[in-house]
Amino acid sequence: MNFFQQQDVARRNSRLLVLLFSLAVLGLILLTNAAVAAFLYFGDDYSIYSGSRSGVSGFVSYFSWERFGGIGLAITATVTLVVMVKWIQLSTGGKVVAESMGGIRILPQTRDQAERRCLNVVEEMALAANMPVPPVYVMNHERGINAFAAGIVPADAVVAVTRGTIDHLKRHELQGVIAHEFSHILNGDMRLNIRLAAMLKGITFIGDVGHILLRSNNRVRTGRSGKNDAALPMLGLALWILGWLGGLAAGFIKAAISRQKEYLADAGAVQFTRDSGGIADALKVIGGYIPGSLVHAARAAEMSHIFFGQIEHHLWQLFSTHPSLQERIRRLDARWDGQYIQRQPKHYPNPTIEPSDVAGTKRAALVAAAMASVASSAGTQQALPDADFAEETVDFEAETAEQAQIPLALVRHSHEPLGAHALTCALLMNVHEDVYPLQIDVLQQSKTRGLAVLTHTLFPAVAELGAPKRLPLLELCLPALKSISLKQYRSLKTTLLQLIQADARTELHEWCLYQLVRHYLDPEFIQVKPSRARHRSLSKVQPHLRVTLSVLAHEGGGDTATVFQMGTRELGLDSLQLLPRDQCSVSAFSKSVHELADCYPLLKPRVLKAMTLAAGEDGQLSPEEKEIIAAMAAVMDCPSPELL
Repeated sequence: MNFFQQQDVARRNSRLLVLLFSLAVLGLILLTNAAVAAFLYFGDDYSIYSGSRSGVSGFVSYFSWERFGGIGLAITATVTLVVMVKWIQLSTGGKVVAESMGGIRILPQTRDQAERRCLNVVEEMALAANMPVPPVYVMNHERGINAFAAGIVPADAVVAVTRGTIDHLKRHELQGVIAHEFSHILNGDMRLNIRLAAMLKGITFIGDVGHILLRSNNRVRTGRSGKNDAALPMLGLALWILGWLGGLAAGFIKAAISRQKEYLADAGAVQFTRDSGGIADALKVIGGYIPGSLVHAARAAEMSHIFFGQIEHHLWQLFSTHPSLQERIRRLDARWDGQYIQRQPKHYPNPTIEPSDVAGTKRAALVAAAMASVASSAGTQQALPDADFAEETVDFEAETAEQAQIPLALVRHSHEPLGAHALTCALLMNVHEDVYPLQIDVLQQSKTRGLAVLTHTLFPAVAELGAPKRLPLLELCLPALKSISLKQYRSLKTTLLQLIQADARTELHEWCLYQLVRHYLDPEFIQVKPSRARHRSLSKVQPHLRVTLSVLAHEGGGDTATVFQMGTRELGLDSLQLLPRDQCSVSAFSKSVHELADCYPLLKPRVLKAMTLAAGEDGQLSPEEKEIIAAMAAVMDCPSPELL
């Protein structure tokens, strides 16, 4: 799988979505005008006052450009309003989508063996994909094997799994499913998914109105009796039929775009896991599992395109949001004999705490989620005979430590709020004898008790890791930091800034680390304003591209001139000249990156693509180059490209 090719596919899908949506709205306008003309043509009132009209010419006479324009304007305005409202609802963050479908956040402290294994797998895939570890939600009511990723940008992304997924899939199968969802995140599919859901709601809204009118017991009181009393239900029926036709169009649009994305995400899962057997076996389990991948959550149907597997049965594959299981499996396993893997469904008792009781976005929801996790774990501790849970407790943290090549003690501290706080601070500590005491004083003045002592204790091990492990360690810390309070988060940001400013200068890696923390944690605590799309072309931001490429060329491990030229060639800006190092300050770099964040969405992947290809001209990316590109992707609210 090639990330940049998939970005091109995503851009084409976005254009296709807009085109199909426009055609669907135009079709609704034409059909609505036809329905109104028919309603008027067959209405008794119009026969009385306008005389008898018969034949095609009589029907056509009820069409007028004035009425067409009025109806067209009304439908367009209504659809636009519905789309905007739906977009606002869905763009509040991935956690809102997960909680709306009954998801409960899995906390690191969970005692449920299946949930702990799931958290461990998510950490593994995050490390493989070079991105922060997202929060994980479990849909305890769902026996089907399914999962989804939700959010607008990677900063507010979450991964949700059904209870059937974590209880009935073996480890390598679960890895394949989670890697599939990470591929959606990195390919920028989440934004497209939300945009698709909002647009489709706009198309089907007319049908919803018609359905309400059709079921209404109210009648239009005109002072007359007879069949004219049914005018409102008749109008409702007409609108319902139009909505049904719009629903067909919406279903076709959703299915056509979604199926191709699933193939691409399957390919991404193979790349992250380096094994096609995991995701292939997961699909085989779904085929041999009685509940399959069905999901019964109230809002699942309208978001069916975001799930790993098909959540409902379709009579025609044309309207299926996912390719057939057989086709997906054969693309992954050409030697498949057609036999599915059999797994026996598990009986789930009714949970003592309902998901609706813990849904929400405030800090209290996390506490409730922890209580729900403990309450629900009582009935899920037994290992399944067909799953690979060991009889003894598995040390999943040790597995993460081995994969990330980070000491086990640091991994365990990264899962606790205070430990994650201390590790983040340790990443900014300066070994210089004149700076370190100043930074310790900053930590001692912090309102977080025990922070200075723990940071001092952990710093030698963190310093020994060096630059290659700075980014992976920070990514492990982010989930635990999302569970702290708003007051604690403000204290954390203040402390980090003071640590950076202790030596009266800001290093590039310090800026990168702080931007990653701010970008991935701010949406959890405050309302973040999205960047403004101001720059329509790269020619408008040439000076800023010159700065960022020059910084990358000077800080990276490749040949400076070659790296810069490769980046400018990829962007089609060969006239740009490399800046000398003394003009590549951190402040200039920061200003340029924030300006690039205001580019139109389709330009941002091009910039990151050029940066990655230029940095990888020697076949590898240095730790410094990875940090630069990751920080730029964070500030620009754009999925980070595959790091070599």
